[in-house]
Formats: sequence, C-alpha cells, structure tokens
Amino acid sequence: MSYVIKEMPPQVPKVLLDKAAQTDTATVGHIRHMGFVDRRVQHVLGKRTTVTGTAVTLAIPGQDSTLLHHVTQFLRPGDVLCIDRLGDDKHACLGGGVATAIVVTGCAAVIIDGPCTDVPEIEETGLEVWCKGTAPITTRTHDIGGSFNVPVSVGGSVVNPGDLVIADFSGVLVIPVEDAEEPLDWALAKQAAQPERYKKVMAGEKLGTLSGASAKVEAKTEK
Repeated sequence: MSYVIKEMPPQVPKVLLDKAAQTDTATVGHIRHMGFVDRRVQHVLGKRTTVTGTAVTLAIPGQDSTLLHHVTQFLRPGDVLCIDRLGDDKHACLGGGVATAIVVTGCAAVIIDGPCTDVPEIEETGLEVWCKGTAPITTRTHDIGGSFNVPVSVGGSVVNPGDLVIADFSGVLVIPVEDAEEPLDWALAKQAAQPERYKKVMAGEKLGTLSGASAKVEAKTEK
C-alpha cells in the first residue's frame, strides 16, 4: 500500500465558523440528518465544549500511524483532523506524544473513528479529542500506507477536506460549506426561541399544544 497526499483544503470562512460556534449539533439534528458522526464518537473527557473548524482528513490502516506522524507538520490553526481508521477499533493512533505534536500547530481538534490512549496526557496538552473511547494497544510506524486530504468515512459519515466540522457535548456534525448556511440559521433561530417556550411550559401550557403534536393525534383519534 502506498501513500496518497493531497493539498490542504481552503479553510472555512470565519463568518460561518462564528455561526457554527453558537449552534448546538442537537438543534441542527431537528432539521438535518446527513453528516452526523456515529454517536459513540464523543469527547474523550466528556467536557461541555464546542469546537468548530475546517476538516482535514486522514485514513490510516490498522496498526500503522506512519502517515499521521508525517502530516502533523501541515496542520493549521482552526483545522480539525478527522481520522478514518479503515475499520480498525483495536489500536489507538493518538496518545500524549501525538497530541503534543498536533496541539502546537493550533489545530482545533481531532475526531477519530476509533479509540485514543493516554487520556491524562491528552488532557494536559489541552487538545480537544472526540473518539470511540480508549484502548491500551497503540499503533506503530510500520510504513504500510495511508491517504491524506481525500474523502474519508468517520463514524459512518462522509468527510471531505474543507468541510465544516462542529463538535460539541452531543457529538460531531460535518457539513459541506455550501450546505451549511441554511441549517445553521434555522438552528440559531430555534435556539433563540427556546427560552420563551420553556417559560410557557413552566407557566402551564402543554407541550403537545405548543409543538402541534396534540392536534395531530386528536385529528386521528376523533370519533
């Protein structure tokens, strides 16, 4: 297996990142279904935090992380490194040492379709990591191969270089830049309206009435 290394993608415009940073992935989930990474990919420390950035993609096989070590030098502030482990769920490709090499670049976060290791060391570096838990068995530099900045699959979701990534306490969402504006605007409007709805429920109004659910049920149960 050889190496495929493509150019770094254009970074997501700041105006879009600013919107995304105010948006909960769970709110976008009310209107959009594509782009959500497997729910098992969660913040390794369980922190209530939100990170947004530009997807930079990597695919590395099984026991090998040679290409990961190599490409850390290309990461930029605001990038989110999305790692496709090509089906491997046994070997941790990221621990304290790799986290240190990544965090000094200004890279915003790492999303792994697999486990990490050395969680206390990762916490010390300050690197934000979403992954499928932890594992004691690590990768090595076996020089098997891999691909950088090509379309990959992370948690069942297609990730293209340059996509917008939103990672928070609910999970990870990846959206092509050209598709992002509409769902983000919708989600921000919904979030702005939520406090008023909560007040109405606390004051005694019924959720089913407010959401329209009761009207739908009653329409089908009337005799």
